[in-house]
Amino acid sequence: MLETVVRARPREWAALGVLTLAVVLLAVDGTVLALAVPALTEALEPTATQVLWIGDIYSFALAGLLVTMGNVADRIGRKRLLLIGSVGFGIASVLAAFAPTAEWLIAARVLLGVAGATLMPSTLSIVRAIFVDPRQRMRAIAIWSAGATGGAALGPLVGGALLEHFWWGSVFLINVPVIIVILIAGVILLPESRNPNPGRIDLVSALMSVLAIVPTVYAVKHAVGDGLDWTVPAALVVGVGSGVLFVRRQRGLDHPLIDLDLFRIPAFSGAVVANSLSVFAFSGLLFFFSQYLQLVRGFSPLQAGIAELPGTIASIAVIAVIGFIMARLGRGRAIGAGLAVAALGMGILAVAEGLPGYAGLAIALAVVGLGVGVSMTLATDAVVAAAPRDRAGAASAISETGYELGVALGIALLGSLQTALYRANLALPASLDAATTDAVTESLASAHASLQGQGAEATRILEEAQHAFTIGMQVTSLCAAALLAIAGVVAARIIPSTKETHPVEH
Repeated sequence: MLETVVRARPREWAALGVLTLAVVLLAVDGTVLALAVPALTEALEPTATQVLWIGDIYSFALAGLLVTMGNVADRIGRKRLLLIGSVGFGIASVLAAFAPTAEWLIAARVLLGVAGATLMPSTLSIVRAIFVDPRQRMRAIAIWSAGATGGAALGPLVGGALLEHFWWGSVFLINVPVIIVILIAGVILLPESRNPNPGRIDLVSALMSVLAIVPTVYAVKHAVGDGLDWTVPAALVVGVGSGVLFVRRQRGLDHPLIDLDLFRIPAFSGAVVANSLSVFAFSGLLFFFSQYLQLVRGFSPLQAGIAELPGTIASIAVIAVIGFIMARLGRGRAIGAGLAVAALGMGILAVAEGLPGYAGLAIALAVVGLGVGVSMTLATDAVVAAAPRDRAGAASAISETGYELGVALGIALLGSLQTALYRANLALPASLDAATTDAVTESLASAHASLQGQGAEATRILEEAQHAFTIGMQVTSLCAAALLAIAGVVAARIIPSTKETHPVEH
């Protein structure tokens, strides 16, 4: 007997607005700090490694806890956990805004990630619960995805506008009024939903999921930033070993944190892999692109944020065309085509970074935004459609773990590559004093703080550092393009390309 599909009403679309606002906030918080790095460097004097940790520890904490929190949401209620997480996010934002040291800020970013992990699985699983009609669900997920990709690109604009008038901590303090809106509107508009037959949450698995992610990424970051020492193999052993034990443990549990059988569904597994690789490339480059605009091109923070708008606008414009693209190409080919377009955009960006003028950068950002917007929307819809409704939180958490892990690894690995290339291409005079040499070698931000306005010789050295940074950006852009192209091939080959716009409901 066929089930009657209930179409969403205005109240459900208003609820989607609340959920999208929460996603925008989380995405903005992942990238808003990029523009504040120069101001942060001057105020808190972090090392290059601390700058990377400040940038990506938020996403590490998110990625490490999303699976656990997705399961918690299925059990205690997705609306309830979202509201609890919102309060925690507001408190952590205040702690970050007034951080007196780099170490304090890193700790506050950890708390932000923990709070964010309680928010994000609930947003997508509530979308799954309230939009039953497949056509409406795909449109709703397109809006949700635009919040994620657009929010990531909006971060620099928001940060730029704030940094033009306020101190660096304002990029965190702005979260508080948004959280208040989410809390009030969420209480009124969001429906409660949960798994009617929840099992116990396995705390050992929860710990293993964190130990599988953070030590592995730490090993890569430390090896590139500080060189090989005993902590690198030790961290790799802990991370990889925990990952293997986690997978084995899930197979023996009646109520696992991750339902490994979901990965037997080609649409699900292919979508998770493609999404993670695309976000890896996109976010890793975006973190350093904002610094490039300010420290190489000489843009103010606000100008840099505005300069990145073409990517935001293109990712939002996907909402209008996603149904047409899906109908013409089918899911797998459409995701693959979106990633191929994003790869092309990254290639254009690599060329434009070495040319004068802004037009080439704007075109490249628009192309990347369009491609990532298409691929992310359809990949997320594939994940949501493949999972049974009562496991929506857990399935959403898998998708978002891939997303956040992609963000964290992108900043860590591509960021470390960018730093290594910058240092490798520096040609500093032998007569330069040790303190200045250390400052210039540390990062372009510290070089700028040390050399700005110090005379003709200092200006020449700063130009050399800017040139080295640009070369690093170009190579990193090409690496990101290659990753996106690989992700496109994976998607086109693994994800089914049926042109059916009405996926099977569970």
